[in-house]
Amino acid sequence: MDFVRELWAFMRVRKKFWLLPIILVLALFGGLVVATQGTAVAPFIYTIF
Repeated sequence: MDFVRELWAFMRVRKKFWLLPIILVLALFGGLVVATQGTAVAPFIYTIF
C-alpha cells in the first residue's frame, strides 16, 4: 500500500495524472491474466492479446 501512496504523491506533485488510466488498465489486465491462469477460460483470454 505504501507504493500506491508514493505513486499517487508522485503523480500529484509532478502533474502526471495522465499516467493513472494507463496504470489502471495494466493492473486490470494483469489481474485478469492471474485470475484466469490454469482455468478453462485461459485460452480465450490469451486470444485477445
